[in-house]
Amino acid sequence: MKLTKEQIINEVKNSSNPKVKVAITDLDGVLRGKYLHKNKFLSAIEGGFGFCDVIFGWDINDLAIDGMDFTGWHTGYPDANATLDLNTFRKVPWDNDVPFFLGDFNIDICPRNLLKKIKDETIKLGFQPFFGQEFEWFNFRETSESLHEKNFNNPKPLTEGMFGYSILRMAKNKEFLNDIYDLMFKFNVPIEGLHTETGPGVLEAAILYGDVLESADRAVLFKSGVKEIGLRYGIMPTFMAKINEKLPGCSGHIHQSLRNEKENVFYDDKSKTKMSPLMESYIAGLLHCMPFVLPMYAPTINSFKRLVEGAWAPTTVTWGIDNRTTCVRALLAGSQSTRIELRVVGSDANPYLAHAAALASGLYGIKNKMKLDVAMTEGSGYRDLKNGCLPRNLWDATQAMKSSSVAKEIFGEKFVKHFTDTREWEWKQHAKAVTDWEFKRYFEIV
Repeated sequence: MKLTKEQIINEVKNSSNPKVKVAITDLDGVLRGKYLHKNKFLSAIEGGFGFCDVIFGWDINDLAIDGMDFTGWHTGYPDANATLDLNTFRKVPWDNDVPFFLGDFNIDICPRNLLKKIKDETIKLGFQPFFGQEFEWFNFRETSESLHEKNFNNPKPLTEGMFGYSILRMAKNKEFLNDIYDLMFKFNVPIEGLHTETGPGVLEAAILYGDVLESADRAVLFKSGVKEIGLRYGIMPTFMAKINEKLPGCSGHIHQSLRNEKENVFYDDKSKTKMSPLMESYIAGLLHCMPFVLPMYAPTINSFKRLVEGAWAPTTVTWGIDNRTTCVRALLAGSQSTRIELRVVGSDANPYLAHAAALASGLYGIKNKMKLDVAMTEGSGYRDLKNGCLPRNLWDATQAMKSSSVAKEIFGEKFVKHFTDTREWEWKQHAKAVTDWEFKRYFEIV
């Protein structure tokens, strides 16, 4: 049961813990936060508090990005006013039950604020969006210190070999897995299912679906929380999309549906497929917008190493009914659970941006009354090229988004420019790096 504002304030006031933990995500989906004295927190409830806007002006390694309009050396990196969302209140069970809150900024480039705006637009159209995300990720018996000492070479996996859905592997690491499941539940991030996946030390978790904003909050907190829980066991989780060219990638599939006051509007009992015309328009919007929003689903250089043929990730702009080779998988499982699974999303994506891109794309299809003219894929989606392929790398995907009138229409020009500037920066950092692959390939021979 949700607490009232007054109840939350009393919880903090009466807490024996003198501090509160607050956090905001940057564009890469990384939680950036701090501890506040509870008196400081109480004073910030109405007016907010200052948080350096550099979190939207540096990259994932805290390197200042050149040429940003919003912030930079030319602005002096001032504080921006952060607003706390009291509805996100929970206690951190692995950190002495310290009270915890998520916040955001009321600016165009803030990921959580962008999702809130698109959610509000959905509600104005008469729909309530329900989403749920699932993650695959690798786990290693390493610490930050040991990994740096090894120069990130040959990290030791939690388990060896390929053993998906393994009860044996779960038993071997039961304390870690039980803590993930049980502590996340206490952290108000309920897990619907948890199991081993194919690959050494790989786990998969499906987070219980809910309101689209709550779903994204849970996804962000899950990724950060798993890493914090791993510290207790000398285990280092990673949500990289592709850890090794010989192993499957790690997905962040997003399940989604819309409801009105009475029912799931994706379901139509009179339809031959049980898909409503509105669901078809939503899928049409997802497919139409896909090439123009892909960096929000696949935001890094590494993301595109996952999107290759035969690796359980899509490469074509396709849809199908219960087809795991397509970009969009329609799951027609009755009036309550008919939904869409968006399979292009990697585990490395920012959940706020991935949720926002999916919902905005679906709404685009609904608002424009788009017909699902793309024929359903039967068989392998990798061979179905009739509606085109996804961009092959971050640069091409970013240029498609940067020049897209569709992206600017659904997200606003300020967000598109700022976000694509950060993705271009990411590509440029990669382009100038000399990799191990190059060194091994050319050092002796040329």
